[in-house]
Amino acid sequence: MNRRSGAPAAASAPGGAATDTVRRYRSWAAAVILLLILPHVPGLDSSFGRSMLSQMGIAAVFALSYNLLLGQTGLLSFGHAVYFGLGAYAAIHLMRAINGGLPLPMPLVPLAGAAGGLAVGLVFGAVTTRRAGVVFALISLGVGELVFAAMRMLQGFSGGEEGITADRSHGPRLFGLDFTSQLQVYYLIAFWALVAAALMHFFMRTPVGRMCNAVRDNPERAEFIGYSAQRVRFTAFAVAAMFAGLAGGLHAINYEIVAAEAVGAARSGTVLLMVYIGGVSNFIGAILGAITITWLQVSLSDYTAAWQLYLGLFFMAIVLFAPGGLAGLIMMHAPLLRTAAFPGLLRAYAVALAPAVVMLAGAIMLLEINYRLSTQPEAGARITLLHVSLDAASPWPWLVAALLLGAGFLAFRRTWPGVTAAWQRATDEAGTGGTP
Repeated sequence: MNRRSGAPAAASAPGGAATDTVRRYRSWAAAVILLLILPHVPGLDSSFGRSMLSQMGIAAVFALSYNLLLGQTGLLSFGHAVYFGLGAYAAIHLMRAINGGLPLPMPLVPLAGAAGGLAVGLVFGAVTTRRAGVVFALISLGVGELVFAAMRMLQGFSGGEEGITADRSHGPRLFGLDFTSQLQVYYLIAFWALVAAALMHFFMRTPVGRMCNAVRDNPERAEFIGYSAQRVRFTAFAVAAMFAGLAGGLHAINYEIVAAEAVGAARSGTVLLMVYIGGVSNFIGAILGAITITWLQVSLSDYTAAWQLYLGLFFMAIVLFAPGGLAGLIMMHAPLLRTAAFPGLLRAYAVALAPAVVMLAGAIMLLEINYRLSTQPEAGARITLLHVSLDAASPWPWLVAALLLGAGFLAFRRTWPGVTAAWQRATDEAGTGGTP
């Protein structure tokens, strides 16, 4: 009896293991396929589109490395660009050596960035990770300013504001690749981005990675069960610095120039925005934030000079109304997809969208008019907004913008009860297994 009952279980075990393996790696297989076809999608198959995809890949690695610190270990750093920038400098100097005759393939250059980031991370991490919380954040800010000032002083190493250049196409060829086209550069960045993402993903599933979460949530309890919180923070810091340096190495290959701004506070602030907008402590959130911020930086700047103002407002809106970030919003709606009430929720969103667009149109008009008159008075009072010419000196654009803003907001307020009721129905149905 025991044999018979045990035989089916033993026979089904390999099939169950195979199913688990497929489920575990199907998302990575989908990512590989997506990265292969993206540069050939209409709209992204141009040099501009492929360059933007390359920048998104670099930003994704950088954001994931920062997520190891902030999201997984609870370390808020204001100087993470130090490891990105110094990794970029290590890579650009290796590229110059390759240009000078060093027989090393160019695709291996990002490893120099990773090594540079790791080396610097070990040095600074030994000091900064002795404290956590606000003290760590302030020390990281001081380290960032220290390194930025040093890069401007050490002109021979950093090139100062002008930077150091190298040629990615001048060196030994691997598989016939010369990296003269943006498509080849994109695939190189996509390869290293996928490798880095996989390694960081699996690192967080190691015992050390699990302890990073424990130290983030309750360092005293981690110490009580025998783990050194400082050593865990130091390990996470070094690993994050290594992958930040890898992102810096990809940056060096993509742009073929590295300047002092690579270690500046602006880049540290940008990666902080990426992680918060995408979703802190969420692996996919860091990638979503990197893609969103990169797209806004590359595309929005073509439409308005005030793109940084919109970026700041977007960040404030996410922090205030969606603390879980973009990934949190997606995860909130995931359980509702299979409910019968979900189409009703979409209809409620669509009804609220129309007055929201009107309200945003009024707000954008007011912002653009004010920005032109306050920062660019020499350009004149006439501006073009959405292909419509407006005279900012006239009171009519102000009145129209105020009317759109006020009327849109009032109408938007009227839609809130409907959205709330639709959301409640969908969540109630999801909580009862799909039964109303």
